Amino acid sequence: MPTSDIRQIGSLGRSGPLYLRLERALRAAVNEDRLAPGAALPSERTLCDTYDLSRVTVRKALDGLVRDGVLIRRRGSGTYVADAAPRPERVEKNFAVLSSFSEDMISRGRTPGSRWLGRSAGVVTPEEAMALGLSPGSPVYRFRRVRLADGQPMALEISTVAGFALPSIEVVGASLYEALDTAGFRPVRALQRLRALTAGDERGRLLEIDAGDAGLMIERRAFLEDGRAVELTRSFYRGDAYDMVAELGV
Repeated sequence: MPTSDIRQIGSLGRSGPLYLRLERALRAAVNEDRLAPGAALPSERTLCDTYDLSRVTVRKALDGLVRDGVLIRRRGSGTYVADAAPRPERVEKNFAVLSSFSEDMISRGRTPGSRWLGRSAGVVTPEEAMALGLSPGSPVYRFRRVRLADGQPMALEISTVAGFALPSIEVVGASLYEALDTAGFRPVRALQRLRALTAGDERGRLLEIDAGDAGLMIERRAFLEDGRAVELTRSFYRGDAYDMVAELGV
C-alpha cells in the first residue's frame, strides 16, 4: 500500500504543545479526506525531519490518535488511517430551551464530562453585581471547567452563581443545574447573548483547536421564578461541533 505524501498533512498550527499541534494537523487531514482510510502514514523519522520534532513528540501525537481510533498501528508495518476514522459529531443547541450541558449531551446519547480548571468562593465583583443584581460584598461561587462529550472537549464554561443558591462549593459535581435543582434554586428562564469569536491561544489550547479557529461565545443570565438572577455563565463552544437553533413564531 503506498505511503501518504507528507504534503497531504500540511503545516502545524501555532498554538499549544508541539505534540498536540501535530495531532491536530493529522486529525484535520483525516477529517478532510486528505489522508484516505487505509492510507499509510509517513514514517516517524519523516515526520520528525519534516516538522523538526523529536521522536518522543511524534510518538505522543500518534499515540493520542491511536487511542481515539483515528489511526491504527500494524506491527512491523507502520501506522495507518483507520478504515472508519471517527469524525467530530455536531450537536444542535436549542436556544429556546433552558437546559444544562449535561442534559443536552445525555438527550443526544452522549456521555457528558468535565475537566475542572478551578472553583472558588468569594465576594461579588462590580460586573457580577450588576449582572446578578447583588449588593456589594455579596458571596458568590465561581466555577471554571472544560466540558466534554464522550471525552472530547466541546466548550469552555465559566460560571458565577449567587451564594444564596448553593449550600457550599463542593455540592457541584457533574452538573451545575442538578446542584441548583437539589438546592431548590434551579432557574426557570434566561437571557442569552451570542457572539462569533476566534478561539485565541488559551481557549484553543484547552479545547484542542487552533487559536484561529472559529467558535461561539454565549453569555447567559439565568433567573428564578421570583425574578432574582442566580447564574451568570460565559461559555465558548467549538465552532466545528455546535449548531445553534431556535424555533420562531409570529
